[in-house]
Amino acid sequence: MIDPLAEVVTLLQPSAGFSKAVVGAGAWQVRRSDVGHPFYCVVLEGGCRLEVDDDQTIELGAGDFILMPAAHDVAMSSLAPPPGASAVTPPVALATGEFRIGDQHGPTDLRMLVGHCSFGSPDAGLLVSLLPALVHVRGEPRLATLMQFVRDEFRERRPAREVVLARLLEVLLIEALRSTAGTAASPGLVRGLADERLAVAIRRMHESPTRTWTVAQLAKEAALSRSAFFERFSRAVGVAPMEYLLAWRMAMAKNMLRQSESGIAEIAERVGYGSASAFSVAFARHVGRSPAQYAREQIGS
Repeated sequence: MIDPLAEVVTLLQPSAGFSKAVVGAGAWQVRRSDVGHPFYCVVLEGGCRLEVDDDQTIELGAGDFILMPAAHDVAMSSLAPPPGASAVTPPVALATGEFRIGDQHGPTDLRMLVGHCSFGSPDAGLLVSLLPALVHVRGEPRLATLMQFVRDEFRERRPAREVVLARLLEVLLIEALRSTAGTAASPGLVRGLADERLAVAIRRMHESPTRTWTVAQLAKEAALSRSAFFERFSRAVGVAPMEYLLAWRMAMAKNMLRQSESGIAEIAERVGYGSASAFSVAFARHVGRSPAQYAREQIGS
């Protein structure tokens, strides 16, 4: 059976390129503007508050994992934030390689890993648009096991610690993206796959991207009326069904063009277009340049 999320994640090529260990004590607050970079946070001990784009606040506890494939304005604070909405507590680098926020003396009440992951795909922007803006994983047994490995590696400081931590974090990223049960996710592919009826339609699109799908046909696959399916899909995934299908077809096409293993006519057929000209028009409208131009750019890069 085709796994839509596995296909998207495979094309994304995620890796945990940068992370830092943070300990906190007392009241503190930090703000960061990540300008669309993927951001993650693993809470190892204690708790804190996360505010995203000034309109969503989440209380995090030990074992929680947050992933934002394209983070922008992010603020984090102690569970009891310092007085003054604009108060910022700069992290202080310690000799151990950790960063300390809040009270610089006495026992700590928070330990976490934060950082940026990276997506190796040059088409990450398009693929990220298929994912939730925010994934919050809590209470997942598999995540808890991985978190224990991260926590142990973090504490023990054994040889090759950084290499092992990087690999563990990569697995955490993928596991978090594919976790649906117990996950609070904003609209995107994860929420769509969590809905049993919508999941059937999404899998059909990935299994047969060459088929000339209509909303009515997809609604039939999901055993829903056309209007109910359209509304339910748009609410859960964040885009209309045909918009999702177009985005996936373009992602596949761009991947094929980068590999330079097929001609434009063959690629057009493999992503569901009856002719090379129809595919070229759709590609240029969606990507901003022709398939041939895009392929030449990839060879030169």
